Amino acid sequence: MANEFLTGAYQELLDDLKGRIRNARVRAAISVNRELVLLYWQIGQAILARQKQEGWGAKVIERLADDLRREFPDMKGLSRANLFYMRAFAEAYRSEQTVQQLAGQLPWWHNVVIMTRLKDPDLREWYILACIENGWSRAVLLAQIETRLHERSGKAITNFSRTLPAPQSELAQQLLKDPYNFEFLTTYDDAVERDLQKGLLEHLKDFMLELGVGFAFVGSNYHLEIGGEDFYLDLLFYHLRLRSFVVVELKTAGFKPEYAGKLNFYLSAVDDLLSHSLDNPSIGILLCKGKNRVVVEYALRSVHKPIGVAEYQLAKALPESLKGSLPSVEQLEAELKAVEMARPTGCKESESIEENRNDRFS
Repeated sequence: MANEFLTGAYQELLDDLKGRIRNARVRAAISVNRELVLLYWQIGQAILARQKQEGWGAKVIERLADDLRREFPDMKGLSRANLFYMRAFAEAYRSEQTVQQLAGQLPWWHNVVIMTRLKDPDLREWYILACIENGWSRAVLLAQIETRLHERSGKAITNFSRTLPAPQSELAQQLLKDPYNFEFLTTYDDAVERDLQKGLLEHLKDFMLELGVGFAFVGSNYHLEIGGEDFYLDLLFYHLRLRSFVVVELKTAGFKPEYAGKLNFYLSAVDDLLSHSLDNPSIGILLCKGKNRVVVEYALRSVHKPIGVAEYQLAKALPESLKGSLPSVEQLEAELKAVEMARPTGCKESESIEENRNDRFS
């Protein structure tokens, strides 16, 4: 009896129902979240209006928190601190329509981050829309605000308007940043290209997050054989929205015109050897330690492949004055050896302390 359902038609029905159920669950979750955010906004509005009308101060919020939690013991989010956030939320967004259409699409604590970290209404809207589009966690949202993503997006120098059709060129331009923030690396400003590439691969998740949504990693030191010679691309990606390969070249020096020529050569090869007939033209990104804008613009003027040039930021190296004040590895080893030699034989107290310390961190 069961075998009669092992058909393509049954599988098609099952897949269809699974899709419907998943979509309904997502819509339900979004709806519940929107209603909760709207409720918090309405609570904030009511508190604001009554404080203004009655002349009440901040103490009324503490009293409200106690009474509401007593009435709704199973409901989270009615703390004194959160009531203050609701009040601030109502002050930040005066329009219920804005709450329903924008803020209501984000979880409450995402809204709290945006509201408390940003005071400009336009910036708040920018990060709300970016968060909706990219699906950032709260930690990622906070990191993007702290690194001022809005000032970096779309700022790379490119020739996209001349080398890509209008819809793709605009999207590609907005996807690129300047500068890129690689402070998650332990590599410092004096790193060589090999160390930079190794560090990005070891922190690939953070690197992909900094690149932005849509990038799929293809490989590093990607081998291409061209005219019987071997060439290696630093990093190769495929962008799902652009429908094109993206070649990333890393340079630990300032931009030089010959870098653009070499990347132009790589893009021609990728278009011929890797791209499918339905793919859009491959795009190149040159990440340099520094650049002269005028030099970059001149260099890209005669390049016929789409290339963007941006800087990257690393963690700052220790100042020379501080380096000299820190002990070397050899000095530390000598100090440890001296301590070991000075320790009395059979010192039970020190052994006990060490055992307790190991127990705490094991």
